Parts: sequence; C-alpha cells; structure tokens
Amino acid sequence: MTQAPAVLRICVSKAKNVEWNGGLVATGIFKLPVEGKVKVRRLNLDGDEQADLTVHGGRDKAVYAYPSEHYGYWKQELPERDLEWGSFGENLTTSGFDQTSLCIGDKLQIGTAQFVVTQPRMPCFKLGIRLADPGMVRRFFRSGKWGYYLAVLEEGEIGAGDQITHLGGDGNGVTLADVSQCFTDPSVDAALLAKVFDSNLAMQMKEHLEYQIARKKQ
Repeated sequence: MTQAPAVLRICVSKAKNVEWNGGLVATGIFKLPVEGKVKVRRLNLDGDEQADLTVHGGRDKAVYAYPSEHYGYWKQELPERDLEWGSFGENLTTSGFDQTSLCIGDKLQIGTAQFVVTQPRMPCFKLGIRLADPGMVRRFFRSGKWGYYLAVLEEGEIGAGDQITHLGGDGNGVTLADVSQCFTDPSVDAALLAKVFDSNLAMQMKEHLEYQIARKKQ
C-alpha cells in the first residue's frame, strides 16, 4: 500500500575526499540524516554540498529525492545489505510517489518551500563508492529506479515528516519512468522519444540522451 506523500528523512553532507582505487575522490554522497527544520536554498539545502558541479548540483539538480517505495525492490535484490534511508545519496527520502507517478514539470510543495521535478538521477561511479560495489552503478541504471532531481522554485524550510503536496504539472505527462526507458530500452518507441524531447526535461539530460542516440547510430 502506498504511503501518504511525505518526506521521511532529510540527509545532507559536505563534500569530502575518500579513498577509492588507490586515489582520492571528492564526493558529497555520504549523506547523514538531520533533525529539525532545514533551510532550502536555490542551489541546495543548508549543510549540503556537491563535489563535481559539472554533473551534480546547479539549479536543475539542487535537491535529490529517492522514493522509499524503491527500497523494497533493493532489499530483495541486495538481501545481504542493510539499506537505510539515505543509502543512495539522496537528500530526501520520500513516500507517496515513484518513477511511474511523478512527471517532469510536476510542482511540489514541502513545508514552506516549493519545488519542480526536472529529471531523474543518472547514476555515476560515486554510487559504487557509496555502496562499496562498482557493479552497483550498472545495476542501478538498468533498474530504472533512479530517483529524481528537484529545482527550487521558492526557498523556505522543510523537515522530516512534512507532507508533500502535488501542485499540478505542465500537462506533458512525461513520467520519470518514461525518461529512464529512453536510456535503458534499445527499442524504445520513437513517439516516446519525441515526447520526452518536447518536455521540460532538464537540458543537460536531453543533451545526454541525444548523445546516446547518436552513438547507437554509429
């Protein structure tokens, strides 16, 4: 049964250097839960930081949310792991929405802050660092259960337990699952691709998808 839309946990972290493959890598993926209200800024949450701004952060990727509903899937896939909320590096662990029920352009009210869904999260190698498993990146990618990035429309304060109110969308109807399918399904329908490109999907992800399509044609 789907839980009511709410924020279950808020996690933040400053970027730090961690050892990986014999070297040091800067990352902010090792996020820890915070109590009380957290200030939402245009580019991130107070106390949070992204290490590589070429692929993380910025207005379109200010806050990363991950549906708690997906944790059930991962606990079946990885029964040996103790996956607590925040394990995928998300700022917000949420309930009530997943990849099939949220659309690009959906506006959400949480606490006194307002957000808009901009894109799903494309996994990078730092997820493998977080979970001490390089193969997890490909596994996460193939699952399509990527979570979603939020841009901040109105700054404010949020806290764990706050309800998430859906304020409507842009009418395009492109779900997060539609976007991930365009990346993971080699035989994806051309009509769906066109619909995704016509949506308000963040430009960086549109460019990434264009690049992937071009590579397949070579």
